[in-house]
Amino acid sequence: MVASLFILGGARSGKSRFAVERVPHRGRIVFVATAEAHDEDMAKRIARHRAERPSRWLTIEEPLDLVSRLRALDDACDGIVVDCLTLWVSNRLLRGDRDDVILEEAYGLAELIGRRRSSFTVVSNEVGEGVHPETAMGRRFRDVLGVVNQRVAAACDSVVLMVAGIPLTVKTPSPTPGAQR
Repeated sequence: MVASLFILGGARSGKSRFAVERVPHRGRIVFVATAEAHDEDMAKRIARHRAERPSRWLTIEEPLDLVSRLRALDDACDGIVVDCLTLWVSNRLLRGDRDDVILEEAYGLAELIGRRRSSFTVVSNEVGEGVHPETAMGRRFRDVLGVVNQRVAAACDSVVLMVAGIPLTVKTPSPTPGAQR
């Protein structure tokens, strides 16, 4: 059985680095990036992340239609890294998508992870532990991303919370029924 890993954490907690380190460096790996370079800071961040990935990995940039793009990758690779759901949800909200549409897509993502043929590593921010957002849009973003994270965490075999570069295991794979302990 191929594994799935969900990596959560705050900004600059080491999520992306940890994700790249955990993917087996053999086989056909596809990195699906959701970031868009709307300013110089983000362009530099994207360039830094690209430089940290193995050059033989295929990178696909998909800021909006993540689930349909992932469906198209079925049987096309051995492993998929999605970095990150935070920007994907933000991009969808900024485009004007309704919450229920985004959450339906999250169900689709969870379904893909559950029936996967390749390994999945998914990265997202944990935004529920921070400062209470002052704006209605900030609260909406936090709430939608929180539900998206819950759906993906439930679908993944393992969940890791990154804190100051340290991985804390939140969920481990359930033992296979009948397996020796």
